[in-house]
Order: sequence, then C-alpha cells, then structure tokens
Amino acid sequence: MARVPRISDAEWEVMNVVWESYPIAANDVVERLAARRWQPNTVKTMLNRLVKKGALGFEAEGNRYLYLPRVSRKACVARETHSFVERVFGGDPASLLVHFARQRAISADDIAELKRILAAPGKKRPPSDRKP
Repeated sequence: MARVPRISDAEWEVMNVVWESYPIAANDVVERLAARRWQPNTVKTMLNRLVKKGALGFEAEGNRYLYLPRVSRKACVARETHSFVERVFGGDPASLLVHFARQRAISADDIAELKRILAAPGKKRPPSDRKP
C-alpha cells in the first residue's frame, strides 16, 4: 500500500464504498451514494481527487474505470487517529482515553480489553493523575 494521504470527511464516504467492494466502477459508487443525495459529478470529482492523492487507483475495463484502494482502511484510521490525538490532546493518548472514559459508559468487555492491552509487555504506562 502507498503513503497514507489526508482525506476529507466527504472523501471518507467515497473510500468506505470502495473499501467495501473493489474493484468498483464509478457508476456503482454513484449508485451507492445516491441514497445520501450525492450528485454523480460530485462522486466523480471525489474519485478523481482520491486518485490524485494516491488513495485510489484505477484500471480501465472497456469504456469504464474500476477503482481500487491504494491505502488500507486500517492505515487511514491510524493516520486520522494520530492526527486527532496530536491536534486535540497534544499528542497524549492517555488523555484521550481518560476523556472518553469520563464521557461515555464503557462495557465490561471493553474495560477487560483495555486492561489486556495496557498489560502487554512494552507498553508505556501513563501517569495516573492525567486530566484532559
């Protein structure tokens, strides 16, 4: 997979359609986004923009183009998560976790998973007095 570009909220919607089913023709992307009232030209503009950014590639098949991802969803999520933590929490992931724990109910399964992750060897331990 290629370098992970920054993608906009609208581009995320297009990428989600492509990640779900690729290779995929532009008209199929248009059809899937029609329920969200996206215009065909808007979808095609987004596809072209994502190709220029390197997030999508395409293959010619007859008189149509089939689009496929050049970056994985996982890589894009990692990039956006890192960017969010840097911008909003000053690069401190522990503050992010504390914020969410204080704002939302966390299931017992999620708490167990977090404990498992934090107990893994090589993980840095955040100070317990963090306040976002």
